[in-house]
Amino acid sequence: MEALKQKIREEGIVLSDQVLKVDAFLNHQIDPRLMQQVGHEFAERFHGQGVTKIVTIEASGIAPAVMAGLELGVPVIFARKFQSLTLKNDLLISKVFSFTKQTESTIAISAKHLTAADHVLVIDDFLANGHAAKALIDLIQQAGASVAGLGIVIEKSFQEGRGLLESEGYRIEALARVASLADGQVTFLD
Repeated sequence: MEALKQKIREEGIVLSDQVLKVDAFLNHQIDPRLMQQVGHEFAERFHGQGVTKIVTIEASGIAPAVMAGLELGVPVIFARKFQSLTLKNDLLISKVFSFTKQTESTIAISAKHLTAADHVLVIDDFLANGHAAKALIDLIQQAGASVAGLGIVIEKSFQEGRGLLESEGYRIEALARVASLADGQVTFLD
């Protein structure tokens, strides 16, 4: 998706050979027009796949997930990273390690929102080592639902996430595949 790649080139900041900061348009401040295009692209790629729900993780996956949900006409569920007073009973729970924060979080979804009848599209902002995706897939499997695939806004292709998930048979559609962040420069695969 060329508009996304251009935005990364213009506003992304390479913090190290492993970390790309995109808080100007995705992780802190959101560019709604770009997210609308992202949602449209995910809807195009997963059209006709029988998607009944979209699942993401708070917070950075919410904007692209909502836009894709709007395009596909399906509800969006976001896994909470902590339990609140209103999210206590009948939970699907998993754990995820964040590479950028270097912490492990417990994530949860209310079981009433996800059932065995659902065919779920996972959407997330980044794919790096695959930990967040695996935790979301775990929640989906706990509900007995099936996974339609994974829509990733930015994939760090130099990390192991894609290989891990594809080896388990999951379809991955990444809109911007970063090949390298060496020397402070973003290089794309395609």
